[in-house]
Amino acid sequence: MTNVKRIQARSALGHIQPYSPGKPIWEVQKELGLTDVIKLASNENPLGPSPRAIAAIAASLHNLHRYPDAQSTELRQALAVKLDLAQEQIIVTNGGDELITLVSEAFLEPGDEVVVPDPSFTEYQFGALLMGAVAKGVPLGSDFQYNWRSIAEAVTERTKIVYLCSPNNPTGTYLSKSDLQQLLDALPAHVLVVLDAAYSHYATEADYTNGLEFVRAGYPVLVLQTFSKIYGLAGIRVGYGAADSSILQSILQVKEPFNVNAVAQTAAIAALGDDEHVRNSRELVLQERQRLYYELDNIGVVYVESMSNFILVELGDDARSLYEQMMRQGVIVRHGAGWGLPRHVRITVGTAEENDRLLAVLKDVVVAPPIR
Repeated sequence: MTNVKRIQARSALGHIQPYSPGKPIWEVQKELGLTDVIKLASNENPLGPSPRAIAAIAASLHNLHRYPDAQSTELRQALAVKLDLAQEQIIVTNGGDELITLVSEAFLEPGDEVVVPDPSFTEYQFGALLMGAVAKGVPLGSDFQYNWRSIAEAVTERTKIVYLCSPNNPTGTYLSKSDLQQLLDALPAHVLVVLDAAYSHYATEADYTNGLEFVRAGYPVLVLQTFSKIYGLAGIRVGYGAADSSILQSILQVKEPFNVNAVAQTAAIAALGDDEHVRNSRELVLQERQRLYYELDNIGVVYVESMSNFILVELGDDARSLYEQMMRQGVIVRHGAGWGLPRHVRITVGTAEENDRLLAVLKDVVVAPPIR
């Protein structure tokens, strides 16, 4: 049995920190002995999945003994119509996370460089390190705003991929269409731009772009999207990418054959056609986001205005203690330490009732002295 200790993992794993998701409700209930817990930590849709998706799942269960369509053909067809793209310009994946991994596997060699905004979604860096590449962080500017020139200046001849998250997780800020255009025009031809637009449905600014127009125009852009947010299907993992077919062909070479299960494909097709659920989900977030701004202003809490379904809130040096106090009162938010933001928490916009409870607890812990 002593030989077991001689099994060596890849050296790259020594530089990787596994993704740490927000605490689930059941875990907090078990740890703290609570029964009534709300979760505003993972940017999920508070309205839940589309009723059409639920019905489609129920109708598909009798076919679970069959393998799923390896190409997700019907879902890609539905997406092509919805997005005004060719079917060959779409790839369906097991959530957006798998697409990030596949992009890394398809394009990165040891020593290549990936440029990522900082702070942003940590899986971009994870995918690069997994392949032995170098992740170069470019700090966001004042108030966490994008500066396209800083990104362009970070690119070298070794840069293979530039990641852009817009709206950005965890800050909620975005890259405007004109800035994206200037960045694309400034980048060398060998650089692939991956635009993560997972939260695009919540953006309201007139100069926002989800990047698809640049895909249609033939730029080397891959747009990442997900059914986990506004479509409310986080529990069954469906994501997709849109890019030129030549880019996707390389990614398809490393994709597993049955990466998206049959239930997920069926549910995503149904959810894609439920415009009413998408509209209601968007309107709820926009309305409650504004209300949260108003209430946060009233209690003197600093926040970043967001184009997404979450708000980055600054609670100061006691942010971790306040986060833990909120959790003890049954409200789960996300502490910002994982993004290098220890003074912040990220709060998902919930239903009106959930936000009422959030505000009551937040007022309580902000006014009361922190428990040490």
